[in-house]
Amino acid sequence: MDWQALFIDNWHVKVVCLILIVAAYIDGKELRVPNWITFPMVLSGLIYSTAVGGLEGLGYGLLGMVVGLLTLLPLYSVGGMGAGDVKLMAGIGAWLGATVTWHAFVATVVVGAIMAIAMVLYRKAWDKHYGQFLLILGEFANVKDPNKLSEIAAERKPRMLLLPYGIPICVGSIGYFLYAGMIY
Repeated sequence: MDWQALFIDNWHVKVVCLILIVAAYIDGKELRVPNWITFPMVLSGLIYSTAVGGLEGLGYGLLGMVVGLLTLLPLYSVGGMGAGDVKLMAGIGAWLGATVTWHAFVATVVVGAIMAIAMVLYRKAWDKHYGQFLLILGEFANVKDPNKLSEIAAERKPRMLLLPYGIPICVGSIGYFLYAGMIY
């Protein structure tokens, strides 16, 4: 076995994977991704991007960070997502750039949807949560004020089945990294 290839090749992707695994574990236990994980992840990603690419690399990392923020910020702004999840995606972007972050986000949406459906089916609460899903879609279509959407979401949150989204971010992202040949 080539140990150097295992640990050194694409080491930065492996660092991101390790951070995602720790964040998912904590999110699964505490329903939050703490700042002591996300802020250093974003900052170290920007430092890494700058170290390997100079000012152009910094721009690459900043663009990735912004893409990561923008993928989940709309859901966060209306109370449907925690800030730690948003910052976790920003950290992926700071380390790996905009394109990888976008593809990882798409994979997390698929994993998140599958997990949400599995959680609802496991708890035998399909009718309740499907009805709430339709209600939320109607609110998005009809309520144009994000502050009002946020208030509605906050009022509904105690009755909702909460998905620790750090887990789909971890599983979807690492799945994408494997699919794209970024880790082996």
